[in-house]
Amino acid sequence: MSTTAGRVALVTGAGRGIGSKLAEALAEEGFSLGLVGRTRGPLEAVAAELTVATHVVTTDVTQPGEVALAVDAVTTTLGPVDVLVNNAGVREQRASTPWEADAEDWWRVMEVNLRGVVLMTSAVLPGMLERGSGRVVDVGSGAGQRAEPRYSAYSVSKSAALRWMDNVVAALPDESPVRLVSASPGLVRTDMTETMWGPPGDVEFGTVDPMTRFVRRFANGELDHLHGRFVHVAKEGY
Repeated sequence: MSTTAGRVALVTGAGRGIGSKLAEALAEEGFSLGLVGRTRGPLEAVAAELTVATHVVTTDVTQPGEVALAVDAVTTTLGPVDVLVNNAGVREQRASTPWEADAEDWWRVMEVNLRGVVLMTSAVLPGMLERGSGRVVDVGSGAGQRAEPRYSAYSVSKSAALRWMDNVVAALPDESPVRLVSASPGLVRTDMTETMWGPPGDVEFGTVDPMTRFVRRFANGELDHLHGRFVHVAKEGY
């Protein structure tokens, strides 16, 4: 058991894909886990595989009331949140030019990928500041660093989430020990990415291992010097 034993991590979108792997990695570091997502079944399946205390909360991260209730449930059951991983994310249901995108679907992506990050961070950050410790990891994307005209909402939302973090970091007191980072896992095969960049079999996917290593190290305080930065973890040159 590491020195993080007794501490609490909250992971959104924890029921599948990268989120479930990050939850597993943090559990291996001794964190108790708040597992947040839209569907209870997958969350409970992840919780059943973990050997630490867990609390499952079904939550729509775009709804302020639900986010507040989720954070309260996790803190009441497990304790204050020491590490928040904003992993919940979606893309457009179909590729299109920006001007041909379905308006409702476009805003749905913005709501989850940006509003969800804003609401979850805003819900845990005051407690972190009051306690004088805490770390936030936003699962970012290289798509937020460049134009992706087939999936413009995904690109814009990831870019906006990064700028949100920039503003949070700029607003923190100079002496604040709270640390934030945006980390891109690179191209990892998930339900969301399977057909996002091309037909199955035509895309070379990497593994989630660099991301899990990064999150473990950041959660342990080894990478605090990256506070406020965007990191492409697949390059592991940080």
